[in-house]
Amino acid sequence: MALQEVKTLIWKEITLEWRQRYALSGMLLYVVSTVFICYLSFNLKRNELTPIVWNTLLWIILLFTAVNAIARSFAQERHARLLYYYTLASPQAIILSKIIYNTLLMLALAGIGFGFYTFVMGSPVVDLGLYLISIVLGSVGFASVLTLVSGISSKAENSGTLMAVLSFPIILPMLLMTIRLAKNALDGLDRSVSTDEISTLLAIDAIVITLSYLLFPYLWRS
Repeated sequence: MALQEVKTLIWKEITLEWRQRYALSGMLLYVVSTVFICYLSFNLKRNELTPIVWNTLLWIILLFTAVNAIARSFAQERHARLLYYYTLASPQAIILSKIIYNTLLMLALAGIGFGFYTFVMGSPVVDLGLYLISIVLGSVGFASVLTLVSGISSKAENSGTLMAVLSFPIILPMLLMTIRLAKNALDGLDRSVSTDEISTLLAIDAIVITLSYLLFPYLWRS
């Protein structure tokens, strides 16, 4: 696998996304509209928007944004195009380029969503730096898991259902750990308290990326 292959494939993903700007616009519209609906729901009952509810709503928005943005990662690729990639690039370069691109996309959407969410709903976050760390780790985890699962489910006929079934057991513990880390940032706890959560999320992200690198070639050959 050459680094140039990964760079070329990432640029290909960016070019295709730019040509299909309606997809990116749809994802941004989804984030903005969901945040605005939350604002309308709690506008008349501000006292009910506790920090825990604020945190939970944000991560629900980010989770479904990740699913909508990354689920089509392999599903949108036609069979003939995949065969063409097979002759040009190694499977390791393909899966790494997908993970890197989806991570960058998820970080951008999460940043926009978090910024608009705090602008509209206010921010009870005490430790902003730690909260941003939780968003970064969560975005990387969502992108890597959903990219791998998208590649697996694309080989099946009912890819949407299979992706939901495969991704849920992996996403759920990661989501719970990320919410716990974000809750520590909300409460302003000392960062040493969050060491276990950060280490666990880093380990999960590393394991998923490593498994994708090692197992995707066998999936690609099928």
